[in-house]
Amino acid sequence: MFNYVGPAKPLEEVESRTLDSGRFYKIDDRWCPSVTTVCGNQSKHGILAWQKRIGFAEAEKIRRSSAWRGTQYHNLVEKYLKNELEEDKKSEGLPTYLFRSARETLDRINNIHAIEAPLFSRNLFLAGRVDAIAEFDRELAIIDFKTTKNLKKEEHLEKFFVQEAAYAYMYYEQTGVEVDKLVTISVAEDGSMQVVEKYDKIPYIDTLIDWIRDYHNEKTVA
Repeated sequence: MFNYVGPAKPLEEVESRTLDSGRFYKIDDRWCPSVTTVCGNQSKHGILAWQKRIGFAEAEKIRRSSAWRGTQYHNLVEKYLKNELEEDKKSEGLPTYLFRSARETLDRINNIHAIEAPLFSRNLFLAGRVDAIAEFDRELAIIDFKTTKNLKKEEHLEKFFVQEAAYAYMYYEQTGVEVDKLVTISVAEDGSMQVVEKYDKIPYIDTLIDWIRDYHNEKTVA
């Protein structure tokens, strides 16, 4: 059983909407972009080039498959961490296989502050929903759960840590609590696991600020 301690201060729900240009949250009667929208803006040119290379139909097929895999896996992880999962041992399918592969790693989590919780920053004019804020190996962390076809090299995980740094910043702004580290937990379709931890959040915050500036500059030009 996981221990749920709750956030240091209540985290208020934030109204959201999804448009073709991304996901947005309402803060003080103004709509601000989500963390994933700002960070995704950095990779859009690469995604368009990839889509052109393999064709729109194939790219859309891969996107839908990846989204389904990730959503189903996240649902299982969320229920497990909330002590609500009643897993049918006879159940099958890729998300269940991924969850079972990750279970030993997930058991290193405890003293949970928040799961799938809304966060926002008036300083950064940014918002989003964090996968988890909890202790990982007894150190408070922003934790991101990822599924992937194949595990990525660490240098290709930068975007994830920038996102996690954004949530760390927002949690501190809202509660005054600073997390110890950023943790990306990835599980591949073959069941292999990858855990990468970062203690120095400052470089990722600096990158985040640059990406926010790039995002708003592009929108101004457009």
